[in-house]
Amino acid sequence: MSLKIVFLLASVAGILGIAIGYFLRLIISLGKKGSVELEIRSLMVGAEEKAKKIILEAESKSVDMMKDAKKEAKEKEDKLLQTEDRLVKKEALLDQRQGDIDSEVENLKQKVSEIKEIKERVDKMEVEKGVELQKVAKLTVEEAKEKVIASAEVKFEEDIMARMRKLDENGEERLDHRAKEILISSIQRLSSSVAPDVMSTIVSIPSDEMKGKIIGKEGKNIKAFERVTGVEVIVDDNPGVITISSFDPIRRQVARVALENLLIDGRIQPAKIEKIVEKAQQDINKIIKEKGEQAAYECGVFNLDPRIILILGRLYFRTSYGQNVLQHSIEMSHIAGMIATEVGANIAIAKAGALVHDIGKAVDHEVAGTHVEIGKRILQKFGASEDIIKAMQSHHEEYPYESVEAVIVQVADQISGSRPGARSDSVENYLKRLGELEAIANSFKGVEKSYALQAGREVRVFVRPEEISDFDALKVARDIADKVENELKYPGEIKITVIREARVIEYAR
Repeated sequence: MSLKIVFLLASVAGILGIAIGYFLRLIISLGKKGSVELEIRSLMVGAEEKAKKIILEAESKSVDMMKDAKKEAKEKEDKLLQTEDRLVKKEALLDQRQGDIDSEVENLKQKVSEIKEIKERVDKMEVEKGVELQKVAKLTVEEAKEKVIASAEVKFEEDIMARMRKLDENGEERLDHRAKEILISSIQRLSSSVAPDVMSTIVSIPSDEMKGKIIGKEGKNIKAFERVTGVEVIVDDNPGVITISSFDPIRRQVARVALENLLIDGRIQPAKIEKIVEKAQQDINKIIKEKGEQAAYECGVFNLDPRIILILGRLYFRTSYGQNVLQHSIEMSHIAGMIATEVGANIAIAKAGALVHDIGKAVDHEVAGTHVEIGKRILQKFGASEDIIKAMQSHHEEYPYESVEAVIVQVADQISGSRPGARSDSVENYLKRLGELEAIANSFKGVEKSYALQAGREVRVFVRPEEISDFDALKVARDIADKVENELKYPGEIKITVIREARVIEYAR
């Protein structure tokens, strides 16, 4: 019973405590609410004062800005008025000038009309004067002109001839001097070796015992070698050498390389020969390609078809008068480039034309025709430029010159082929050529004597002055040159000099 009372009292005490806590919390919160409201009111009062202050400042600034804007607008308005005044004045001035111009134009038109009328009257008077003169002289204008010219020619013939001869000589001297300067400069700048290059077809062997191995049993090995390579192998009594003979320079070189490799290997038999020859052909083809590309790169000639480059490389194994044709072509290309630079021609065309000028010689033993015609067909077939073809086709004067570059290529060919030692010739042929040159010159009427000089590069002809006049001497020189061109074959150019000398001797006693 007492526990229940205690529990009841405890419950009542708890409820009272809760109620008292609630009322206390309510009173505290009401007190805080009153203080927050006071703070809010004070903040609002401060904000209103600041807003009034800001508004007053803004009104003051707006007034100032309005004043400034009005002032600026006034200034712009004044400037616009000034500009308008200037434009009005300029327009008035332009109107005045236009009026003056129109007036001048009218005056000019009137003067032009007057000049035309005067010119028409003058022309009419000239015609009437000419008609009157023709009536008086009984000659037309053309007839009178012919008579005057004929009279002047008769009267001043000697002066005219002397003047023409002087102009001709001076012009030739200047042109000859300039041409010599260009050619000498080109030759000196190149400064390449001109030693003759003859490709050897003789193969050295370590001992004469190897000749038996090369021949083989019953000639089996040498026959197989000749059949595969297409050359003739000459094994004679000359010690330490074997000679390879063939009209085809490429075949000779393939045979030479193959034979040297067989000698190194030592196993000489038909089956081995075929393998060695096949490898030698590959090596030679590689050399041909490399030499062609190297030549084109050295000369700065690009954009040629690879097949043209390949045929060009074959010239490495070709000689002409003992001169390596590929080296000759490279030298020509450099000389042609220098000359083209001096005379203002197309350098690329001149160098390319010189480089491929003898390309027909690479296959002239296989294809009918001159090497110029063969080379022209090769270049046309493989798409070479028409300008390059025109430049190369005239170097032996088989075709007319169609460009400046064609003349340059021919000059470069003569320079390269005429260098001392560039081309070899036997003493017998040398003496024979000199004798033929002098015989041709002596065969003409009026020639007293002649001498072949400078290794046959010049022929000096002395004529009898009582039989040959100055004008006839020109004809004799041309006739001798034509006969030499038609009857002799020679590299380069031959100069014909005709000398007519008259001597008068008297004695004072």
